[in-house]
Amino acid sequence: MQQLFNLDGKVIVITGATGVLGEAFVNAVAQMNATVILIGRNEEVGNERVTYLKQDNKEAMFIKADVLKKDDLHIAKETILSRYGKINGLVNAAGGNVPEAVIMPGKEIFNVDMDAMHKAFDLNLFGTMWPVAVFGDALKQSGNASIVNISSMAAQTTLTRVLGYSMAKAAVDNYTKWLSVEAANRYGEAIRVNAIAPGFFITQQNRRLLTNDDGTFTERGEAVIRNTPFKRFGHPEELAGTLIWLLSDASKFVTGEVICVDGGFHIYSGV
Repeated sequence: MQQLFNLDGKVIVITGATGVLGEAFVNAVAQMNATVILIGRNEEVGNERVTYLKQDNKEAMFIKADVLKKDDLHIAKETILSRYGKINGLVNAAGGNVPEAVIMPGKEIFNVDMDAMHKAFDLNLFGTMWPVAVFGDALKQSGNASIVNISSMAAQTTLTRVLGYSMAKAAVDNYTKWLSVEAANRYGEAIRVNAIAPGFFITQQNRRLLTNDDGTFTERGEAVIRNTPFKRFGHPEELAGTLIWLLSDASKFVTGEVICVDGGFHIYSGV
C-alpha cells in the first residue's frame, strides 16, 4: 500500500511555489522522494526553499518564471527537460485574490471594476491554463501524469465580497472537469486532471481579511470559524495528504474531481 503513494523518480512541477500553500506542497512532494521543480516570481524565497530541501538530500530546482508569460514557461520547460528528461506532474498553485476585484460593503454592485475582473481571471484561470498548455506535451509523453489544479471554497459556495476570485476559481473547476474528459478521451490514462479546493487557511493574501493585527479574528474570520464544523482554520500541511494521493498511483482511477479539504465548511448550512 505504501508503494502506491510513492513519488520516487517522478519530476513534479509546482507553480506558485514561493507562496504559503506552495511551501507546504513543495515540502510534501519532496518528502515523497520526487524531484521538485519550484516555479515562482520571488527568486530569494525560491532559492531559500531549494537550499533547505537540498540540505535534507532532496532533489530540487527553482526556476524564476511568471505563469502568465509564455516565454518564461517555455524556457522553464526546456530547462527541466534538458536536466531531467521528463515531467510527471504539475501542481498549479499560482493564484490568489485581487484586491481591486473585491466588492466591499457599501460599494455599488452594478459598478464593478471590469479591469480588476480581468486581472482576477488572468491570475487564477489563465495562470492555470498557461502552464498546462506549455507543459502538456511533456506530461502526455510521460504516459502516467497527473495535473492538480487549486480551486477554492469561493467556487463551492457563495462568499461575499470576493467576486472576481470566486468567478475565476469556478472557471478553474470547469476547466479541470473539461480537461479531464478531453485528456482521457484523447490520450487514455496518460494524463489525469483533478483539483483541490482548500478551505480557509491563513495566507499573506487573506490575513488582513481574517485576522486583526493582534492576532484576533476579524468579523469575517469569526464567521468562517463559526461556519466550519471543525471550528478552526486549516494548517497548510493538512493539504499534503490529498495532494500526494492525487499525484501518485493511489488515485490512478480518479480524474475530473474537485476534492474539498475544508473542515466541512462547504457542506455546513450553519444550522
